[in-house]
Amino acid sequence: MLKQLADWRPDRTFRLHADGFYAPLAGPVGRQDPIRFHLVSRMRRDAVLYQPLPKTRHRKKRGRPRTKGPRLSTPEQMARRVRSWRSVTTTERGQVRKRLVYTREVLWYRVSKTPVRLVISRDPEGRERDDFFFTTKVSLTAEQVIGGFAGRWSIEDTFKNTKQFVGGQEPQTYKGQGPERAAMLSLWLGSMVWLWFLQQPAQVHQVIGPTGYPGKTRPSFQDAWAALRRHLWRQRIKTMFGQSFGHTQNLAVLIEALSTAA
Repeated sequence: MLKQLADWRPDRTFRLHADGFYAPLAGPVGRQDPIRFHLVSRMRRDAVLYQPLPKTRHRKKRGRPRTKGPRLSTPEQMARRVRSWRSVTTTERGQVRKRLVYTREVLWYRVSKTPVRLVISRDPEGRERDDFFFTTKVSLTAEQVIGGFAGRWSIEDTFKNTKQFVGGQEPQTYKGQGPERAAMLSLWLGSMVWLWFLQQPAQVHQVIGPTGYPGKTRPSFQDAWAALRRHLWRQRIKTMFGQSFGHTQNLAVLIEALSTAA
């Protein structure tokens, strides 16, 4: 997939944000094109780390040259000993949060033969466990790494909405290109719902939070889906009964309730 993107846009650089399962991609990504491809992912708590070799080498000695420096503590052990935490402000899933961070260059030799930037993130209030991230682009700041990794959640949310509300998991297709076509059609349909919603006037974007969520201010996919239902149902009712059919208050309340519950 990365190679396909590179062929499409030879003038662009790409930053891949992936969960810890894809951390081993740091090696292939770095070897393929370290200038254009960069990975941000989660690091294992018990990762075996080493100090990177100094850039200035001493005169050559007998034997094979060293490929890694002295052994370091695991990220979890390192976090217990850190005293020089730095306070930063991150943007995670659209919300501004305070984090304590510690960064340093390390060599995760089993994953990448080139140094990576380790970012340890801690909740100042102590409610969440420490998180450990890394990036192959060592010039990235801790805020960029943490915020970029958290941005992956929009992908998971899209998959959930496509399956549960658009019906992407309902087609009974198992052979050939059927599963791929069903998945792509449902993802396309979900995108069209958002596109239609974002192009509507401001009054359509009005969000009224439910009783248990009075502070809701931003529309969800369910809000966009319900707005599209209301629009289509009103047009259908007008077509069925004509303009002489009055749009009564009771009908408006019924459409509002059904469009949200459907």
